Amino acid sequence: GGVSDVVRVALLGGGTVGSQVARLLTDSAEDLRQRAGATLELVAVAVRDTAKPRPGIDPALLTDDPMSVVTRDDVDIVVEVMGGLDPTRELLETALANGASVISANKALLSEHSASLHQIAHDHGVDLFYEAAVAGAIPLLRPLRESLAGDRVSRVLGIVNGTTNYILTKMDEEGADYADVLAEAQRLGYAEADPTADVGGHDAAAKAAILATLAFHSSVTLFDVYCEGITSVTLRDVEAARDLGYVIKLLAVAERTADGHGVVTRVHPALVPRAHPLASVRDAFNAVFVEAESAGQMMFYGRGAGGEPTASAVLGDLVTAARNRQAGAAGQAQSVYAGLTPRPIGEATTRYIINLDVADRPGVLAAIATCFGHHDVSIQTVRQDTTDEAGRAVLLIGTHAALDADLSATVDALRDLDAVNQVVSVMRVEGVE
Repeated sequence: GGVSDVVRVALLGGGTVGSQVARLLTDSAEDLRQRAGATLELVAVAVRDTAKPRPGIDPALLTDDPMSVVTRDDVDIVVEVMGGLDPTRELLETALANGASVISANKALLSEHSASLHQIAHDHGVDLFYEAAVAGAIPLLRPLRESLAGDRVSRVLGIVNGTTNYILTKMDEEGADYADVLAEAQRLGYAEADPTADVGGHDAAAKAAILATLAFHSSVTLFDVYCEGITSVTLRDVEAARDLGYVIKLLAVAERTADGHGVVTRVHPALVPRAHPLASVRDAFNAVFVEAESAGQMMFYGRGAGGEPTASAVLGDLVTAARNRQAGAAGQAQSVYAGLTPRPIGEATTRYIINLDVADRPGVLAAIATCFGHHDVSIQTVRQDTTDEAGRAVLLIGTHAALDADLSATVDALRDLDAVNQVVSVMRVEGVE
């Protein structure tokens, strides 16, 4: 229809984020009207349990039938904060096909299905925005998609999961053990009763896929992301890192391969130099560091999770979508023109720090050095920590930058050396020029 001075909004989900969005639509109505050029009117809220009291939401708006909401003709924008893949995917496809713009905070869904959802949005001339799906309140996706559209991004690295960053911060600053900190994080509500999605790196991997897709104008899904969590990080690793001038962070990294035709996206614990801006990102904060050819290095930092920060990102998208509807501007298609191919982690260039328990006898270093040479990996630093009565020594070996596949093959070969009792730990190093 014609341009109206009311934009009608429906919410899918009335939990922490949903109720906050509903509250802000009421409390900030006048500000939002000025910014959006129209009154944003909440017309429906789909929830699981309509009997549950939801302060600030008119009970008359509640329904437990989300499909009835997305098929309504009078809904302009659907805001999805219910999470999950099913039936959410079908609900959003239906909303878009029905001519409603969609704002989503659903990283799991978008990391797998953004291409098909964008296609439906494009076919029906509507918007699909999901600023809230990555790094909470930090405006990150729009700068990547719009402000840096004329630039060439070479690398994105970030801390995008608050729970794991909180745990690693406490281990680093208080010398606390992983299991103890996790238990404390669960008590404080920073970690779920089942923390697998966070500590296993899966939440960060979904966000990494979304970031990589936008930063490199190429389709990257969750299944293209190498994922390793923090469950095996020990206090000993944290202390060894500190001695060497690093801090351990769970990083999401996406970067072009050396040949320029591929993109490697990965999530794993990494050693970050204490002087790097990401090293000072503490507790549940998030930060994403972007390196682009013309713009150089920049960092986006802020609150990564929680009802209020996430609602802030949702409202930013909502205002943009409302303005586009007022202007009759169609949603832009997702830009995947660059078509870089997702490649495995073996093609990433990184550095390792390898902690070896070796026999303390002549010729050991020579044997180890030869092993590195065979795999085209050069040693940058060697540090011997201690020798015990049993004649065992601890060696910390830092490598120069090399392909992950070569580094990993070197570690396998070291395990087979007679002189090596044990490969105690292996960590990638990121953020070193």
